[in-house]
Amino acid sequence: FRSSLLPLYKYNFINTDGVVVLCPPDCTQWRVSVFGTGVYASVSSVCGAAVHRGVLGPSGGPVRVHKLQGRHNYMSSYAHGIQSQALTHWTASFSLTSRWSHLTQQQCGVSSRPAVCVLPSLTSVCVCVAAKKPLKKSSVKKVLTGGNKDCQMDIAMVIDSSNNIGQRRFNLQKNFVAKLAAMLRVGQIGPHIGLVQASDSPRTEFLLTNYTQPKELLFAIKELAYLGGDTNTGKAIMHTAETFYTQENGGRRGHPRVMMVLIDGWPSDDLDQAAMLARESGINVFLVSVAKPAPEELAMVRDKEFMKKAVCKDNGFFSYLIPSWFSTTKHVKPLTQRLCSLDGLLCSKTCYNSVNIGFLIDGSSSVGDGNFQLVLDFLAGIARSFDISDVGARIGAVQFTYDQRLEFGLYDHSTKDDAINALRRIPYMSGGTATGAAISYTTQNLFRRTGPGRNFLIVVTDGQSYDDVISPAVAARKQGITMYSVGVAWAPLEDLKAMASEPKDSHTFFTREFTGLAEFIPALVRGICRDFTENN
Repeated sequence: FRSSLLPLYKYNFINTDGVVVLCPPDCTQWRVSVFGTGVYASVSSVCGAAVHRGVLGPSGGPVRVHKLQGRHNYMSSYAHGIQSQALTHWTASFSLTSRWSHLTQQQCGVSSRPAVCVLPSLTSVCVCVAAKKPLKKSSVKKVLTGGNKDCQMDIAMVIDSSNNIGQRRFNLQKNFVAKLAAMLRVGQIGPHIGLVQASDSPRTEFLLTNYTQPKELLFAIKELAYLGGDTNTGKAIMHTAETFYTQENGGRRGHPRVMMVLIDGWPSDDLDQAAMLARESGINVFLVSVAKPAPEELAMVRDKEFMKKAVCKDNGFFSYLIPSWFSTTKHVKPLTQRLCSLDGLLCSKTCYNSVNIGFLIDGSSSVGDGNFQLVLDFLAGIARSFDISDVGARIGAVQFTYDQRLEFGLYDHSTKDDAINALRRIPYMSGGTATGAAISYTTQNLFRRTGPGRNFLIVVTDGQSYDDVISPAVAARKQGITMYSVGVAWAPLEDLKAMASEPKDSHTFFTREFTGLAEFIPALVRGICRDFTENN
């Protein structure tokens, strides 16, 4: 009897399609420990988790256990009289279904039946291995475990689990979501998907990093249980925006945040405040309305403008209408393309994750090795303020004397740590000062593959250039590069202003000592963000 209440790691798992555990009646009268929600850490009581999941009632019976990989961030929740606990990490997991409820304890003990008892020594619990059936050909195409590199988004799916939708259409919604997930191709370097159900209160089913392999994700979607209740979509959007994208819950820095909200009919609550929070948090909210209100139903709709208010931007891109749950298949591909369209995700384009910053560094003899390191510290401080990644902000660097040297390009380092380490390792050249030629070289070699409106060049120099700086600076600005000039010691103010973008005063900085450079970091970052916002 007690064995069914033990953690799953006590059982001898066999590599087959599943394991069936026969739980006794009223198992919750015993003290049980459950860790997680939907997916449980293997340290959990199997039968306690089954009650929590809703696949086991007071009368007990068999439940099917599916072994899963270990993971981070098991979530706590209260369900069916069981309070599960949170757990930061465990080495193995399991999920549960009631698919084998037709088995009896007697059937489980007879080897000729379609199950074999693998723990016959237990008197009150029989752990069975389901007989293997021929695998049906999967309707989902095989996907790469690495994921879709062209869609590196963090996607929260908010689905409708209200009385409006009902059990039948809820199942159709699950099928639609599963097809979307399959086409998105999750993976470690692809999109990450989490899911929240909207009902009276929002319920987080799984976080962004709980399932990064397609097979596990599709299984989790298939096992979602219908909740019922009101269509409190606003509450669900607010809950998701506040909790879902934090690094503790698996959000990736610098990756675009997407929220796809499915709604059957219309919401029961207001969406204004939740949608505003989502936009301010850099989240691209898509609203997919299925079976929109008919003209005779409009009188019952609390806010007839709910679609316009909910989305990231009311430009038609973030709103998607599907006439019926019975015709969703043809909408899978176009909706997937929208969710993965990096250029269309206007709400995620902040200065911190969208700019390209080039550093043009004076390596002339007058700087000196010690001061050159102070310049690199200053530039690293600027870089640290931005979300540098392969889908976010980027930095590159050119050092100049009479010659120019491309230290690293905008696409050479895809993480912040790598980019800043490369910046700090730049060796000092020493030589003369030809700033004009260096600006021309940087314009042609650093920014040639990037789009206008988000390119910034910060020139740091300590003296007068031996060549003309005006013409190269004008050409750079015409190419869409916003220029900031930072002068130290003997750098002439006229040259600094000639290089800088308009207005000159807010794009020009000067200090007598190299130690004063660090004071400019906040003002430069604010300036870049101001320019980015105005240009975009």
